[in-house]
Amino acid sequence: MINQALFLDRDGVINHDHGYVCKSEDFDFVEGIFDIARSAYEKNYKLVVITNQSGIGRGYYTEGDFHKLTGWMCDKFLEAGAPIDKVYFSPFHPLAGIGKYLKDDYSRKPNPGMILQAQEELTIDLSCSILIGDKSSDIQAGEAAGVGTNLLFSRDFEPGPDVLKYKYVSSLIEALPYIKNTFKQRGTQ
Repeated sequence: MINQALFLDRDGVINHDHGYVCKSEDFDFVEGIFDIARSAYEKNYKLVVITNQSGIGRGYYTEGDFHKLTGWMCDKFLEAGAPIDKVYFSPFHPLAGIGKYLKDDYSRKPNPGMILQAQEELTIDLSCSILIGDKSSDIQAGEAAGVGTNLLFSRDFEPGPDVLKYKYVSSLIEALPYIKNTFKQRGTQ
């Protein structure tokens, strides 16, 4: 069975980006994240988190710290009626990484590695999928992987000439119609 997915960046989309968030007490969910995730889940989207975590590579926190916070975050999504199918993370950084983390790994956005890994493991049709990110690197990864709808979420964004490559939303609630439309299009093909 082929699936469609909603790909979510973490810092800046799921939670407010306070810089290298690694503890639940510093994790503030973005307004509307549970609404968008629940809507996608109800329409049979796989919920997939794709997140660069260079804080690990920089030595600010460990992979264990990340997994502990991820478990807590996934529990909150489950309680909200929108269970996350998988979380992919890239702990690398090409300039500031320490030891084995010092590299520009294919998993690190703007490279599409995490998305392509999810496509293979979860049998995802990327052309019917949606990505929501808050940085150009998120959008570049989605475009490189062939994600059908890429949404740039930002409250302070001024659309430039390349805005036609992706859609812009200033709140997560604005992304709801894209989920409905993608689902309808897939069902009619």
